[in-house]
Amino acid sequence: MTDRPIWKSGVTLAIIAGFCTSLVAFTWQLTADRIEANKKEWLERSLQPALAGLFFDGSVTESMITIPVPHELPGSDAAVIYRVYAAEKPVAALFVVSARDGYAGPIRMLIGIEIDGNITGVRVLQHKETPGLGDRIETVKSDWVLQFDGHSLRDPEAAKWAIKGDGGQFDQLTGASVTPRSIIRAIKETLIWFEANRVSVFAAAAETENSDEEEDN
Repeated sequence: MTDRPIWKSGVTLAIIAGFCTSLVAFTWQLTADRIEANKKEWLERSLQPALAGLFFDGSVTESMITIPVPHELPGSDAAVIYRVYAAEKPVAALFVVSARDGYAGPIRMLIGIEIDGNITGVRVLQHKETPGLGDRIETVKSDWVLQFDGHSLRDPEAAKWAIKGDGGQFDQLTGASVTPRSIIRAIKETLIWFEANRVSVFAAAAETENSDEEEDN
């Protein structure tokens, strides 16, 4: 019995490899849209807690802009802003920013601000704060971040945007002061930036829409 020629084995392997590659590509094409839709749905759900009690329509994720560094918002990375609308009118903006000086590093945050400057919600997205102390900034572990809801740059006045231990209005976390100071500072900086740039933030959305319409024509 003679051995099977090497070239025939190579051809067989190549055919099998080609079939497997085609199968993977076909499967990816079938599932890519569903995966993308699931990611978008998850993102929409993760943004909504910071918009508690606010009526809005449409998809929040479809009106996103990125503010590249350098900028005056909290954080050393690009800041992300989602514009929120109701009946095509701007009602709020959601900011994804980072408090630079957390106890164990930057704290990634989601801050919702109504068009009139009132906070709709604050949520912590990512952090490395100490378990049992600084990690109580998470809503699953305490309601600490909920105390900012409804406040604005003028409520309280600027000097009161601090923890009570520093003469401010807001509660701190028992055994942890660096973490709350960092978050409060980041919220205040975001409020200041939004007040100064509110018009341009939503003007950018109008410019994007006009540009899209021109491309369609």
